[in-house]
Order: sequence, then structure tokens, then C-alpha cells
Amino acid sequence: MPEIITIENPYWKVGLLPSTGGSVAFGQVRLEDEWADVLRPTTAANLATASRTASYPLVPWSNRIREGRLRWDGTEYALRVNWPDGTAIHGTGWEYPWAVVERSDDRAVLELDSRDYFGMNWPWAFVARFTYALDGDRFVWTYGVENVDQEAFPAGFGHHPYFLRSVAGSAEAELEVRCAHGYALAQQMPTEGAGEIPAHANFTTRRPVGQTFVDDCFTGRTGETLAAIEYPGTLGLEITADSLLSHAVLYIPPGKDFFAFEPVSNANDAFTLAANGVEGTGLFTVEPGQAVEASFAIAATPLR
Repeated sequence: MPEIITIENPYWKVGLLPSTGGSVAFGQVRLEDEWADVLRPTTAANLATASRTASYPLVPWSNRIREGRLRWDGTEYALRVNWPDGTAIHGTGWEYPWAVVERSDDRAVLELDSRDYFGMNWPWAFVARFTYALDGDRFVWTYGVENVDQEAFPAGFGHHPYFLRSVAGSAEAELEVRCAHGYALAQQMPTEGAGEIPAHANFTTRRPVGQTFVDDCFTGRTGETLAAIEYPGTLGLEITADSLLSHAVLYIPPGKDFFAFEPVSNANDAFTLAANGVEGTGLFTVEPGQAVEASFAIAATPLR
């Protein structure tokens, strides 16, 4: 069974699964002297399956690449399709074990060196370094990717937190997303730049998560706060993020006890958009020897 390592402070307790794609096993907040799950807890049967955990890294890109065809700088690279919809999805970091390179009571740093594995689903050599740290009432997630290749490459990153719809018996979560723009999607991928947020996915005014299917991408952030989640009368969460995390993905599956809100750098199928001349995709270029890093944080405020 994969080992869970735990970091903890008086506000948060977080379990990590280094060998399962560097993923998060659980995220709990202290409410009235008891620990309450906020992130979807990983069951024993799913401890070895990154996509079934509480959250997992998205690196060196977020979301889908159409047909696994990465187009950049006039060249097309064929990636391994790793999702039933025929796309290469969520990077490749979640498919491999990560190493624990630093650890304390309230902080852990996990690392993946692509050079350690044959057949890594990316044309260039990279090191991903993700830090999970607890700072008072804030759970801080820091993404990092370093270019250890001989040429520059494009990249993106993110994480895939699954939040519970209800915490400690609360009413259904209410969500506010502080982004002004969204993408029109076909099969969860855009063909043009961002515009109006589709009505079914519009959470610019706080409202219950609801049972309408949502799998949408946002951009046009309106401030440091990316989103707010409230479990009425129980808990408030504020998600803040660095400006490099210019996009977010919201996934609401009807009938499930969770939803996902993903702070990410790039739009869905950003490589294809950029190759077609669309600006504002959120991709960034990493030069040889350069490391790019960005953080987001979840601040938890008990409401009872």
C-alpha cells in the first residue's frame, strides 16, 4: 500500500502520496476541535490511482492536448494519448512516483526528475518540484518546473483539487469564481480565445454548486482572490493565487459528493490555440537552466 506522509499545524492536516504521482491523499480543517475533510478523501482502494485522490499535479501542462499533438515553434510533437477521449491530459507528472526531498512537520517538497524514467510523455527533460506548506490558516501549494534540457520549451502547470460538496454536515457549498471571461468549448477544448462565460458555468455571483454539469475554463482574473467557497454556517475558504496562474478549471459532476476547482496557468488545449495565433493562453517558455514557480493558497475560516 502506498505510504501517506502527513503535514499538520493547528488549522490543517494534509496527507500526501509521493509514490502516487505526487498527489494529495486528504486535506482536513480543524472545526470545533475535530478534523473535518474539505478535500475529497482518498479511499484505501484508490491510494495507487492519482486521478482518484484528493488532488494531483498537472505538469508540464494542464488539461488537454488535442489528439496528443503538441504544436510549438513550427514543429509538431506526438505525445502518448492517456485519456479515453483521445487526448493527452493533465501533463505526465501524475503518472510517475515522486521523491520526498524535504520534509518537516508543516511542509513537504516532492520532486519528479523526468530523466529518471524512460518514455516520459514530454519531448524535453524537466524537473518538477511541488511544495506543500501550512502557514497558519493557509494551505499553500507551490508549483515549480525547471528546464534541464538543452533547448527552451513551452509549459504550464496546475493542480486538481476535489472539494467536498458538504463539510461536517453543512448545506451544499456555495461558490464564487472571480474571473471575467470563459471559453466556448467543444469536447472540453476551445477553438478560439476567451469571451463571455457560458451561462451554465457562471459563478461570478456566489451561488450553490448545484447539479448542472460543468467542465469549463476561466480566465480574466479580477484580483488576487481567484475563488471563494462557503459551506453555510460551517466554513469559508478563500483561494488566492499568483498572477502566473491566470486560468482556472471548474468541474462539477452531477450526483457526486465533490467538485473540482483547479488553479492553473494555461487554457485547455493551449498549445493548439497558441499555434493558431490565439493570445492569452497562459503558456510560458522555460529557458535551459531556468525554473518557473507559482503558488496558490487556500485560507480556511470556521463559521461556527
